[in-house]
Amino acid sequence: MLKELKRQVLDANLALVKNGLVVLTWGNVSGIDRAKGLVAIKPSGVAYDQLKMESMVVVDLKGRLVEGRLKPSMDTPTHLALYNAWPEIGGVCHTHSAYAVMFSQARREIPCLGTTHADHFYGAVPVTRLLTEKEVAGNYEAGTGKVILELFSRRSGLKPLAMPAVLVANHGPFCWGRSAKEAVDNSLALEEIAKMALGALQLNPKAGPLKKYILDKHYLRKHGPNARYGQKK
Repeated sequence: MLKELKRQVLDANLALVKNGLVVLTWGNVSGIDRAKGLVAIKPSGVAYDQLKMESMVVVDLKGRLVEGRLKPSMDTPTHLALYNAWPEIGGVCHTHSAYAVMFSQARREIPCLGTTHADHFYGAVPVTRLLTEKEVAGNYEAGTGKVILELFSRRSGLKPLAMPAVLVANHGPFCWGRSAKEAVDNSLALEEIAKMALGALQLNPKAGPLKKYILDKHYLRKHGPNARYGQKK
């Protein structure tokens, strides 16, 4: 089942290694077939150099195993929470990339300090609240999805495709996109802007956010309804 989706998800997971976003087995990517309501995801704890297309695990949107001989990623409930809440997304990526994790561990959002950030994320990348002791003791991974969705629900200006990333407090980044590949691309962009922001704040601790009119110009010319970036199809 879902041969093409599993191939895309395999390629996306391998791209984490290629782009230096993971060490050991610290990350996972999933993709969804919306028509079938099925999700393909990396298996838990399997080294990237051992992954094959048949390694990918398929579950439904309730987390029930549909295909695969391996256990799915432990983060599967978090991925499923996002898929169930946001029908516009088609892929989810979680890593422990160093610079994004630095901001997560500091419980500090990544401020939009320049146009590189604005080209990709529409404003500061937000950070969730801490999970409670009860949430951690219960279904921890589902609780992680809960705090992400809670943050987006609480901030009316946050839209999943305009802000395709979040920092889970003291944990790390989750990113998403219209496909598994786009979710990985967003993870790579997030890591780069986190690195740039940290460097800028070290050089000038008082560095302020990009002016709104410049943020709008850069984000909207690339992603807005009248976007001019790239070639016409």
